[in-house]
Amino acid sequence: MSDIPREERNDAPPTSPVIEAIEREGTGSVVALVGHPIHAMMVHFPIALVIATLGSDVFYWITGDEFFLRTGLWAAAFAFITGVAAAIAGTAELVFVKGIRIRVASWTHATAAMTLISIMAANWGVRLVEAPVLPHGLALSVLAAIFTAVAGWHGGKLVLDHGVGVMVSPKR
Repeated sequence: MSDIPREERNDAPPTSPVIEAIEREGTGSVVALVGHPIHAMMVHFPIALVIATLGSDVFYWITGDEFFLRTGLWAAAFAFITGVAAAIAGTAELVFVKGIRIRVASWTHATAAMTLISIMAANWGVRLVEAPVLPHGLALSVLAAIFTAVAGWHGGKLVLDHGVGVMVSPKR
């Protein structure tokens, strides 16, 4: 390739505004394993476990089988623990990468995620003190599922609309 910048070449293919923004202010991950962002790899666990907790509560409500009380307790516990781990990786990205930190959507995602972690902690705590799962545990599980959707929506927007964590390599 020539040393002429893309903007000055006549044969250069047009680029998207997202790619141009990524090239100006890097949004690549600094907390990564072999180039793959750790936060993006970890968030699937608390998401799945929040939904599993809700499912356990619904099945307990329908059947009254105490098996679902136990599965709800374990799912709530691991949702919180894995959520905290994913939050640590996500917070490191937010703090250490200027291209992420300057985007308002990053702060919206972080706020929704921290609220979700608080709800997950409360949900686990309700189950630890042997309080009835119905109605408080079920209500917290529904609220956690809603905040999972909100945080996930904003996290997806960061990747798809802002290119956060996306590696852009030059064509050779």
